[in-house]
Amino acid sequence: MTGHRMILAARDEAADLAAFLGRQLRWDKTAAARLQADGEVVAVFTRPARFDVLAVRPCRLDEPAELDVTVAVGALLETIDEERGALTVPEPVTGPSWAGLLPPRGGWRPVAELPHEQVRRAAAAVVAEFRTRTEELAPADRTRAALDAIAEEIWSRTLPGTPLPLRAVHAAHALGFLRAPAPVTLLDGGAWLRMRTPLGSMAARRGGRLPGLGVTPL
Repeated sequence: MTGHRMILAARDEAADLAAFLGRQLRWDKTAAARLQADGEVVAVFTRPARFDVLAVRPCRLDEPAELDVTVAVGALLETIDEERGALTVPEPVTGPSWAGLLPPRGGWRPVAELPHEQVRRAAAAVVAEFRTRTEELAPADRTRAALDAIAEEIWSRTLPGTPLPLRAVHAAHALGFLRAPAPVTLLDGGAWLRMRTPLGSMAARRGGRLPGLGVTPL
């Protein structure tokens, strides 16, 4: 399927997908994406650096397709034709290891429907607390290890009233998934939790961490 051109059902989805991939690259220039299509939707899976969750960005297709390939995010971004609402599948890469450990396609059980404002406020609180606590550190103490420790302590908490870790809420905010003012659905998939919004989903493993990030050209 390398080189295959896929036309999106809604032209403006190409620009949204490009913005999503661009946010990934700001965190990690070597980021990878796994593309899966089995019908009229292609799902783009990525792992936003440091958040330890998976992002899922679905895009509706003009024609059904079958596809399962891992590619470099930068290469995929370069193929997107926003004017025509299309993308071209770039050369595959091997790895990263998380790409072999995706959440299930089916079997999800709705747990709760969360008000949009509640989730937005929780994301804003995470950002504000992290900024305040890092600014309180002396310059000499503001090391990467210290910043990571603060982030991990905050992100390991759960969204009040749910088992969802705040890392998933923060990642959804950072990726632009909370822009649409619509309720957020929390789903249970056994070993996974999923936070679904109209613009995409975040998936987090229960009590576990995801494997590594790197990619290698085939």
